[in-house]
Amino acid sequence: MKTMTILGSTGSIGTQALEVAAKHNIKVKALAANSDVEKLAAQSKELMPECVCIYREDKKAELEKLLSGTGIKISTGMEGLKEIARMDGVDIMLNSVVGMVGLVPTLTAIEKGTDIALANKETLVAGGELVIKAAAEKGVKIYPVDSEHSAIFQCLQGNEGNKLKGIILTASGGPFFGKTKSDLEGVTVEQALNHPNWSMGRKITIDSATLMNKGLEFIEAMWLFKLRPEQIEIVVHRQSVVHSAVEYEDNSVIAQLGVPDMKIPIQYALLYPERVECDVKKLSLTDYGKLTFEKPDYDTFDCLRACIKAVTIGGNLPAAVNGANEEAVAAFLDGRIDFLDIGRIVMSVCDSTPRKEIKCVEDVLEADRKARERAKELSEERGMAQPTKQITRKK
Repeated sequence: MKTMTILGSTGSIGTQALEVAAKHNIKVKALAANSDVEKLAAQSKELMPECVCIYREDKKAELEKLLSGTGIKISTGMEGLKEIARMDGVDIMLNSVVGMVGLVPTLTAIEKGTDIALANKETLVAGGELVIKAAAEKGVKIYPVDSEHSAIFQCLQGNEGNKLKGIILTASGGPFFGKTKSDLEGVTVEQALNHPNWSMGRKITIDSATLMNKGLEFIEAMWLFKLRPEQIEIVVHRQSVVHSAVEYEDNSVIAQLGVPDMKIPIQYALLYPERVECDVKKLSLTDYGKLTFEKPDYDTFDCLRACIKAVTIGGNLPAAVNGANEEAVAAFLDGRIDFLDIGRIVMSVCDSTPRKEIKCVEDVLEADRKARERAKELSEERGMAQPTKQITRKK
């Protein structure tokens, strides 16, 4: 029986991973969640893992009460995540937490020699060089869970001896495709959270609306597939059927297609190299009629431009833009800044951060800390956003 642990078990990726585990007889040895005590307790009572971690320490007493008599060990905070990452007898750890909190547990699991199913973008965005180097030294496999990176990974299977010319990274365009900056003045949180194709957490959905999500994936792809920035083309594909593609030296392009459903990439990461039955709808291209592909708007979406600039410069810049974005998104969700301020803050931090080499995890955490401090200052300067108008969606 294959064994796994899940960081972020109560989120969208985590809950779907548990469905895959149940269907394919994967033993779940540990679970971790941020703050959803009731859902974590329900999962724990059903699966009876050896231990669970609730990241929020103030939620521990409530979880202890709900799991009283089960014998399940309960831990909290970063130490709890690291404890799960160090567990013996685990084949693969799914990291689907949101934010920089995912970096240290990933490095801990790699040090233990546990393979990683990676759905946490920040791990490679902020600490890519450290993570890839550590995985190579320990012989650890990193299986991408994001639909775009999974698509690229799938397209590369059986072609290891052929030279990769580049990749095509598809983007849905988010809820504001086709809008200009003037159109986006006064965008509300509710509008930004209304994604056309995917059901995701609040932070990731906002990242999709600003195209920050695609910028983070751009950086991830460079590390996962050993690419240079000029080898990656971002294409807006509204239907989210072509999940991404690879281009070989002879200019042949191979793409991976499927309905917009995360079950396929989750299952492929957990069961690689096997392909088995999956509970997703069969793709019928005639249901869509046509598939469209357009260039992204780099002028309107500052976050995407900032990410590409940051990774091109390298060093601590990717960690800085990621940290700045996390703080800016939190400020927007709290109603303290305007939607467009997210991109302005991220770009400002990118432009003002001097480049430094990343030599250890402490360098990454320091870059993240300084960027967050600056982003908080900029958020305070801009004050609370006052939505002024409703936007009209493009049909």
